[in-house]
Amino acid sequence: MTGDAVAVRDSGRALPVAGMLLGCLTAVAGLLHFAVSGILLGAFLLWPRTRGRARARFLAGARRLTATERWRRTVFFGDRFPEHHPRDRQILRYLAARAYAGLLGAVVIGLLGFGLVLAVLLVTGVVRSTVDWAELPAQILLGSVLLFLDLQGLVSLAALDARLARECFVPDERELLERRIGELAASRAAVVRAVDAERRRVERDLHDGVQQRLVALAMLLGRARRSRDAGRADALLAQAHREAGEVLAELRDVAWRVYPTALDSLGLREALAGVAERCALPVRLEYEVAGELPPPVETAAYFVVSESVTNAAKHAEAGELYVRVVRRDGVLSVLVRDDGAGGADPEGTGLAGLRGRVAALDGMLDVHSPAGGPTTVTAELPCV
Repeated sequence: MTGDAVAVRDSGRALPVAGMLLGCLTAVAGLLHFAVSGILLGAFLLWPRTRGRARARFLAGARRLTATERWRRTVFFGDRFPEHHPRDRQILRYLAARAYAGLLGAVVIGLLGFGLVLAVLLVTGVVRSTVDWAELPAQILLGSVLLFLDLQGLVSLAALDARLARECFVPDERELLERRIGELAASRAAVVRAVDAERRRVERDLHDGVQQRLVALAMLLGRARRSRDAGRADALLAQAHREAGEVLAELRDVAWRVYPTALDSLGLREALAGVAERCALPVRLEYEVAGELPPPVETAAYFVVSESVTNAAKHAEAGELYVRVVRRDGVLSVLVRDDGAGGADPEGTGLAGLRGRVAALDGMLDVHSPAGGPTTVTAELPCV
């Protein structure tokens, strides 16, 4: 699914103190943007003829400030936000809330600094014996309470800053649902196209291959039947027998491309071994999958390997193929690499059909085929 609804925090690289200090400055910048824009563009915003252009300039500055805030959260707090373009109203609401929170944070940080100065003065007075010892416990208690309140205020403001960032930079449930609907519609259309392309390919294979061989077989049998020479008739029958065997082999290949029965009877590993055996090139297969896989995942993985191996054998001018199928953390990873010339078209009919088949399972298919090779096809299929 595109765009997780949670910002990922990497605390190992976070610099929260510097991030909060910088946030105070960006809050001032946001407040100045509202103030200066209101003074300079206020009249133009009220006049209908110039309202659109003035609003566009005002929003352009607001978007730059919002991009700065996103950068601040990413660099200093380690947040990772999904791809999202907030609406204009979200941007303005975020900048207004950030101006309030940032300025309040500056006040709290200033009070903390002022408290530290008073603490230094108190310690200096104790050392110099200018502070009455009877007053010291009360001052320490009061300072501790104020320090606690100040630190609690900083923690609360930090949490508010994070919540405001999530509300602005993370898609809401409605947007995530709309994205999901779009993804499902796109994957459904891709599956329909892939099935249609597969049906046309099967029809072409039957028409141009099996059908032509059956016609030739019928002609051989007809010639053998009409022949009055027993020796020639035997030769024609022997040729017809060989032709029948080739027809059966080609028909079996077509059936395997439609759906390999070995997936149901023997499993994915044996089905991939069959692909390797039928390939004209040597195939090195690594299979590291424990337990059973969901049938749709098995089928998609098989067709990724089968289509990639077939393309490499036909077009890549490769000398060897490497296939690896591994399951890690609930994801089946499929990799097919050849040592050919490269230059494969990722948007070709076969690869586009594979991408649609994989996308229907919420998976990912990547094709890397630079000129000169090698070509690497990688697929990741969730096993849930």
